[in-house]
Amino acid sequence: MQIYLSFLVVALYLAAVFIPFPQRIVGAGVSVLAWLLHAASLWLAVFADDALRIGFATMLSAALWVTVSVYLIENRNFSLDGLKFLLFPPAAGFSILPVFFPGAVIALTGKTAMFPWHVSIALLAYSTLTIAAFHAAIMSLQDKHLHKLRSRTLPSWLSAVIDKLPALLTMEKVLFRLISVGFVLLSLTVLSGIVFSEQVLGVAFKWDHKTILSLLSWLLFAILLVGRRWRGWRGKTVLNFTLSGFLTLLLAYVGSRFVLEVVLHRSLV
Repeated sequence: MQIYLSFLVVALYLAAVFIPFPQRIVGAGVSVLAWLLHAASLWLAVFADDALRIGFATMLSAALWVTVSVYLIENRNFSLDGLKFLLFPPAAGFSILPVFFPGAVIALTGKTAMFPWHVSIALLAYSTLTIAAFHAAIMSLQDKHLHKLRSRTLPSWLSAVIDKLPALLTMEKVLFRLISVGFVLLSLTVLSGIVFSEQVLGVAFKWDHKTILSLLSWLLFAILLVGRRWRGWRGKTVLNFTLSGFLTLLLAYVGSRFVLEVVLHRSLV
């Protein structure tokens, strides 16, 4: 069931890309249907009886699902139609990854009641900051496009997509909304992780690479928000901190799971 559903999601995401802009209602309907079926596919991939199945593939798929969610919501307020050319192809690719890399089964029997909440908050934090990183990358391309001499290096189709985006100031406001929400969720992830670790292991932190990289990512986003509030940081500084914080978080969660599951054929649990 999950396999067929995942392939259908891929087909719908790719179909939505090629629906012309004048047929916006049809395109929106296909996009929403792909998003709904993506959610159903994720549910089947992650949730089982008294167990969770978590891996790098489900985390990436969840991140793109949340990204599409934000796109569908924000597209009602701003004209973001051009983003579908950059967003839907990777959403299609990542939505089918859990079929080939299902991840590790985590039994909930014997786990503290905090554990499912910790996993859920962590997934939301990672997904939200993934959106922020994607948004920052688009802003970087948009900034290059505004400089006429440098815009010649961009393909014509990409220039056409960027022309349909809102102004950079509007994009920056959306970016900091995403970063602020992601930072709160990441802070809750760290705090719930402390509680969970104390209840199960008897220690506040398990000092492994995942913990260290997660704290480093939290610190980078904290510095960024403080710099924005007190120093008025903008432009390349904001983009560099956003992408650095995201890449650090990517290595902490997705990177470690990819190495263990695919390279070493082991589980983190």
